[in-house]
Amino acid sequence: MSAASVLKQLKTFGLSLPGTTPKAPWPGHDDVAVNDKTFAYLSVHGQGLQLSVKLPVTGKDVLKLANAKPTGYGLGKSGWVSLAYEDAAAVPVDTAKRWMMESYRAQAPKRLVKQLEAEQPWVAAGELPTARRTHKP
Repeated sequence: MSAASVLKQLKTFGLSLPGTTPKAPWPGHDDVAVNDKTFAYLSVHGQGLQLSVKLPVTGKDVLKLANAKPTGYGLGKSGWVSLAYEDAAAVPVDTAKRWMMESYRAQAPKRLVKQLEAEQPWVAAGELPTARRTHKP
């Protein structure tokens, strides 16, 4: 699987959540925001892929992974974690989606989280939501 393919899967997932929009603040980034607050920084460099997410619940455990580190620019102090994958095939896509969901919950207004849980009640139990809609870049 190519980095572009994994990036597309993750971005599509992020944009399926209520109130989300694409955001591309810098070249090489293809981020996803909710209520104009980024919850997933997605970037591709060469063949690898980088993901930065806010993980207030699982962050300490995720930081134990060899490819994880606190996000730069002071964001790590607020619970942001960056993960780098040299080989896109090594990206655990479902796990990355769970991290994106945790980050979404941390950044989204409560009304949007409640909307998602009302539409897809299994999300409150920790299951991933099913894709409902997608934005075109």
